[in-house]
Amino acid sequence: MLLYYCLVSSVAAFILAGGKSSRMGSDKAFLAVGGRTLLERAFELASSVAAEVRVVAPLLKCSSFGTLVKDIFPGRGPLGGIHAALSSSPSDWNLILAVDLPFVEKGFLNYLVGEAQRSQAVVTVPRTGGRFEPLCAVYRKQFAGSAESALAQGRNKIDALFPSLTLRVIDDAEMARRGHNLGMFRNLNTPEDWEQARQELAKA
Repeated sequence: MLLYYCLVSSVAAFILAGGKSSRMGSDKAFLAVGGRTLLERAFELASSVAAEVRVVAPLLKCSSFGTLVKDIFPGRGPLGGIHAALSSSPSDWNLILAVDLPFVEKGFLNYLVGEAQRSQAVVTVPRTGGRFEPLCAVYRKQFAGSAESALAQGRNKIDALFPSLTLRVIDDAEMARRGHNLGMFRNLNTPEDWEQARQELAKA
């Protein structure tokens, strides 16, 4: 219990909910799966590891969800959202969670945060199928400097910054050993994705 309290009290969490949802055709943050909106589900997930959860989104979009964070570099995608989150954060460790990842497990988030705090890594990030999952990762506050430099140069790709940083990578094998679902990072981009998620989570 003491370890859990220490983790929660020293971590801030940010939900990235400012995307345009162009392929979905409507704002995915407010789509319902399993009886709750994606934003509500993400907020609950993030709250399991952080005492303070903020939403990175346009100021009028998610006003009922507490503290909102506005992009400093608008229209620059997730890297802009991460930069805004870290720039506003009161914590050194920061969970970044995309709003459209309803299958992420609370147990995995606890492990992710714990590994971030046990390491010296700037970014603690899962990698599945050889690909990083940068929108379910823990970033040290200092990553804001790398993000700002990239954004100022017109570069928006998150994992392009990783080679120059100290990483703690949680790969497929490690997740499998701990019994985590390797498909938990599946995100929802289209109406078909949403319908499939609704069916799966209705049975959960």
